[in-house]
This record gives sequence, structure tokens and C-alpha cells, in this order.
Amino acid sequence: MRTLAFKNPMYDLVIIGGGPAGAAAAVYAARKKITTALITETFGGQSIVSLDIQNWIGTPSISGIALAEQFENHVRAQEDIHVETGEWVSDVKKTDNGFTVKTKGDKIFETKAVLLVTGSHHRKLNIPGEKEFDGKGVAYCATCDAPLFKDKDVAVVGAGNAGLEAIVDLLPYAKSVTLIQRSDTIKGDPVTFEKLKNNEKVTVIMNAETTAILGDEFMTGAKYKDKESGEEKKLKLGGLFVEIGAVPSSDLVKDLVQLNDRGEIVVDHKTQASSLPGIWAAGDVSDVIYKQNNISAGDAIKAVLNINDYLRSRQ
Repeated sequence: MRTLAFKNPMYDLVIIGGGPAGAAAAVYAARKKITTALITETFGGQSIVSLDIQNWIGTPSISGIALAEQFENHVRAQEDIHVETGEWVSDVKKTDNGFTVKTKGDKIFETKAVLLVTGSHHRKLNIPGEKEFDGKGVAYCATCDAPLFKDKDVAVVGAGNAGLEAIVDLLPYAKSVTLIQRSDTIKGDPVTFEKLKNNEKVTVIMNAETTAILGDEFMTGAKYKDKESGEEKKLKLGGLFVEIGAVPSSDLVKDLVQLNDRGEIVVDHKTQASSLPGIWAAGDVSDVIYKQNNISAGDAIKAVLNINDYLRSRQ
């Protein structure tokens, strides 16, 4: 990789984020000879904690750490890319000539265009054992990880549409699925729930607050509190999916671009352009319906191709 001088007077593009979207965007930006800086704390995105990823196209099985290494190696093999790792972006501002991007380490990048691929972070239960068994039985994406729980007893926490869809994804693989819902209300689609609750593999526990994840090297069970009786109970489990929503990492541009009621950046899905010319978004931080690594990478590539057209039109 040909390293660019840090004090480049003006980048064509700054990519914020180093997950699959950020890596894909950087590779395509380099191929288009777009002078680019990629800023990320680490490569890999949310998948870095996964022990076994089986749906990254072209790779039957790979760990999150190995995939992150592939992302970084591929990006660093490109020319015309300045890679800034170990940095958080703290501020994005509009200027007369484009944008300034400032990091928490007080580094400032001037750029004509910004691609935000900062992803999202899953809402956590914040209970004992959740962090310890993340990737060791505790999971946050049934679409991604359901095949890893073949013939296991698993639970899903959360009865919104995400939780119900997680059960649908898990049923072809899991031995049994227990839905744990904190309230006495199912927030997801009633028709979907009616079908699921009559499935012999599904158990529904209402008014239950999950209080701890149990295990040794891997997760072996969970505790929950019956909110009506106050009694604490245990479930023997081989996996638990937390499906209580995600928070898009869009705060950097919340005052610059249009966000929806979930805090996602609203984009034109033909181009990934935001409401403010010069800013694009892709991946989980955008209002894309399906949150998947392969989709994030594809949308980021789409964004870079449109950014290339935008930059050429400004010449």
C-alpha cells in the first residue's frame, strides 16, 4: 500500500467505519482512484465477536477475528487509501468546500465527501453473564447464527417483530425455542405470534425478566424472575438470542441529515445518498430493512460508485 501523507490538503472521501461496509467501500474507492481516508477504531464491525460465521459469501466458515483480518489486509493492499485505526470520530461539520472530520485524538481531515458506515450496536440486557458469554452462547442475530444452534434448546428475549422473526429463523435448527417476554404484551405481528405459539417446539413465558446468563466456558442456562410471583427460576439452555432492538450509530450527523424515528440515516436506496449532498450512508446505520454483512458491503459499494459520479460532476 502506498501510504498517503497525513496532511493531505483535501481528501475526496472520508469513510467512517471499518466493518464490512467500510472495507468494501475502501477497496472500491481505491479502484476508482478516489483519494480516501478510512477512520475506524478497529476492523470487523459487530461480527468480530462471532466464533463461526457461515454466511459470508464465498467463505463457508470463518471466525469474526479472521474475517476482520481479511478486511484490514484487503484495505491496506490498496493504493490511495490512508488508514487511520485506533481512532473514534467525534465530529463531522459542513464547510464551504465540503466537510471536516475530527477524531477524539484531535486529528482533522478535510474532505469533499463523507461515507458513514458506523453500523449500530445491539441493545443489551446488561445482566451478569451477558458480556462473558457474548459469542459463547449469547447471540444477537438469528439470521446470522441460527445454524450454529442445531439441536440445542435456545431462548429468545424480546417479543417484538425482531424476536418473533428470530424464532422463525431458529425453528428449522433448534431443538426447542423459549420466548421470554418482560411484559404481558406481545409487541410483534399478532398473526406471526399465533402461528408460533402453536408450534410444539415453542414455549412462551410472559411477565418474565431475564436476570442472569449462566455457564462455564460456554453458556449453559439463564435465570429469570417471574414478575407476578417474584420467584426466580432457571432455564437450561444452549443459547440465548437478545432481540430487544438496536441503536444506530448516527449521532455524528444527527444535526446534518434526516434521521427516521429509529435514529437511522434516511437514504436514497438507489445511491445511498443522505438528505445532505456530500454525505452517504450504508449498512446498519442507514434505514436499510435487512441488517446483514453482505448487504452492508453491497450498499457501500453502491455508495462509492455514486460518490465517484458526484466527485466527477464537481470537477
